[in-house]
Amino acid sequence: MEFSLAEVCAALSAAASAPAADARIRGWSIDSRTLGEGDLFFAIKGENFDGHRFIQAALERGAIAAVVSEEVSAAGRPLLKVADTLNALQQLACWARRQWGHKIVAVTGSAGKTTTKDIIAAVLGVKYPVGKTTGNFNNHIGLPLSLLRMPGDAAVGVMEMGMNHAGEIRALAALARPDIGVVTNVGYAHVEAFQSIEEIALAKRELIESLPGDGVAVLNADDERVLAFRDVHRGQTLTYGLSPNADVRATNLEIGAGESAFQVEGVQFRTVLAGRHGIQNVLAGLAVGRLFGIELRELAPAIAAFAPGKMRGERSSLRGVTILNDSYNSNPEAARAMVDVLCAEPARRRIAVLGEMLELGFWAERLHRDLGKYVAGAGIDVLVGVRGMSQPMVEEARKAGLSNHAAFFFDQPEEAGAFLRDFIRRGDTILFKGSRGTHIERALAVLENNQ
Repeated sequence: MEFSLAEVCAALSAAASAPAADARIRGWSIDSRTLGEGDLFFAIKGENFDGHRFIQAALERGAIAAVVSEEVSAAGRPLLKVADTLNALQQLACWARRQWGHKIVAVTGSAGKTTTKDIIAAVLGVKYPVGKTTGNFNNHIGLPLSLLRMPGDAAVGVMEMGMNHAGEIRALAALARPDIGVVTNVGYAHVEAFQSIEEIALAKRELIESLPGDGVAVLNADDERVLAFRDVHRGQTLTYGLSPNADVRATNLEIGAGESAFQVEGVQFRTVLAGRHGIQNVLAGLAVGRLFGIELRELAPAIAAFAPGKMRGERSSLRGVTILNDSYNSNPEAARAMVDVLCAEPARRRIAVLGEMLELGFWAERLHRDLGKYVAGAGIDVLVGVRGMSQPMVEEARKAGLSNHAAFFFDQPEEAGAFLRDFIRRGDTILFKGSRGTHIERALAVLENNQ
């Protein structure tokens, strides 16, 4: 969205330090390195950075003005002085959302948020101009930026909402004021700040509790905790999934290597998204499409054309070896889902390279051991654990039946990549998955760079 500097000053009750009232703001930034000419720069303070140090760099790159909370020099360029720059960013985003005034679909869940958000945007894009969260800008800073960056001609917005503490989704919903709330699942992601999975469910439920009376809850019928959210919603609920009771239900599933097929109410769909969880993500998009009056038959081409994002189930080949790169992030449920995908692959050997799952708190060892046992029982041929708590995962896999020659642990992803370079054979399929901080993609990079 674009606004004049005068409009922004009024919305923030701030006066510009230099005249530029008629100037149009074309973009919104908190990072001087990626800022574009005509952007408004917010000097945000974080634990490890202070945007006030980069105001001069932002202005030199073409920022039209800067929002500040300290006295700084700007050589005659406009500065908007506020008490708190993060609060100002959120306040302005809330104001801009009211000015824009169209419907917003919000997506949350323990896994699959970003892919589901992108699918919903692709579905709605069949009939409407759509704005959406860029990447996974889904927190107290990213969501306000996503709202401000909404294209002015968008008729609908699709916003992703993440959390790692109770109350965060409620706060995000207060900014975005969603009309439709989609919940993908409830799992152990970010469990370190919670005492139980039930507490995580309550935190996810905040999205549904924040919907208006005429809002719609779109819920995964295959997750009993998510399905129970309908009991707290006073408006319409639409369910999706593989369950016989789902309102938007997939039938006649054919899950293959590289592509899956299914039907919804007699309409045939094909998707390159991996596994049953990929189909569930598609169904969420189809459910939202129904709310906007889009016929199922109109959506089959968009679903067939939809490709996963970078490091989110990407499929490639290397020296006759199939690579499944799902290394963007991980949690216990997502890891199991991708292990199931690997198990379904026709392969000489199925090799799971699983990095440590972070933000699990005192649950970490138990959940890693549970995953190791699951891997061994699922029929994976080789397990490679990388970093930290992946060591007890490997230990548990050995206890559950994997031999010492089929279960390995490495402290660093680069070490795992070097091992795999000599270990893999033509016909193998390898899954790479781990939490973002584990950087499991570096193992794949070593493998790819030493062909």
